[in-house]
Amino acid sequence: MAELGFVHLGFGPEAVEYTVAWEEQRRVHAARFADEAGDTCLLLEHLPVYTAGRRTADSERPLDGTPVVDVDRGGKITWHGPGQLVGYPIMKLPRPVDVVAHVRRLEDALIRTAADFGLETTRVEGRSGVWVLGDPVEERPKIGGLSLDFDPRLQDEEFDARLNGPEYAPSNAGQRREDRKLAAIGIRVAKGVTMHGFAINVNPDNTWFDRIVPCGIRDAGVTSLSYELGREITIAEVLPVVERHLTEVFEHAELRPREREAAAG
Repeated sequence: MAELGFVHLGFGPEAVEYTVAWEEQRRVHAARFADEAGDTCLLLEHLPVYTAGRRTADSERPLDGTPVVDVDRGGKITWHGPGQLVGYPIMKLPRPVDVVAHVRRLEDALIRTAADFGLETTRVEGRSGVWVLGDPVEERPKIGGLSLDFDPRLQDEEFDARLNGPEYAPSNAGQRREDRKLAAIGIRVAKGVTMHGFAINVNPDNTWFDRIVPCGIRDAGVTSLSYELGREITIAEVLPVVERHLTEVFEHAELRPREREAAAG
C-alpha cells in the first residue's frame, strides 16, 4: 500500500469538538476520493460527546436527555472524550470493498498496541473492537449475592442497568471480571474511501459510559489501559505506538478485493 500519513488535530487543551472533526473528515474524504490527497489518518482527542451510529436504538441513549450526535457510521452509541485516543483513517480501498477486512486490520493494530504496554487483548466473535476477556462465568464475583446464571441483564428484557446503580455499570465491568471493551471501532465506506475509525481508552473517566448502553451491549462493559495496567498511561505515550502499528498493518498488508462468490448454476 501507499504510505499512510498522520495528522494531529488536537489533544488535551486543544481537544477537538466532534462536529469540527467530522467536517474535517468529510473534507479529507473528498480529497482522497479525487486523488488530491493520500491515505490519511486523523488523530485527536474529543471534547466529551455521545455519538450514535445508524443501528442505535432509542433504549440505548441517555435517559436524562443528554444530547447525542447522530452520525453516518456503522455500529451503535458510544462516548468520546478526554483520555481517549481517536483515529479516523481515511483510505481508498480496492473494489469490491471488503469492509470486514478493514475493521480486522484496525483491530490488529490496536491489539498490537495494547501488547506493547503489556496488556493481552483479543477479538470477541460477533462484537467488533478490542477486548479484555473476563473470567469464566463460574469464577466471577456474584452480583448482589445472585449467581450470574440469573443475570437480569440477560434474563429480563425490561431490566435497565442504568437505573440500578454501580453494580451493573459498564465502567465497573473490570471489578465484575466480565468481558470489557478497550477499543471501539465504527466505520463508513463511501465511494470506496473509509471514514470514521477507532477509539482506544487510554485514561478516560469511564463513568461517562454509564449513561448509555455502550455499543448496544448489555452484558459487558468498558475498560482502559490505565485501569488494566494499574498505572497511569497517557495519550502522549500511546500515540506513537498506535501510529507505528497502523503503519505496519496497513503498509505491509496485501490489500485484495473481496472475492465474488460464483453464482449458483
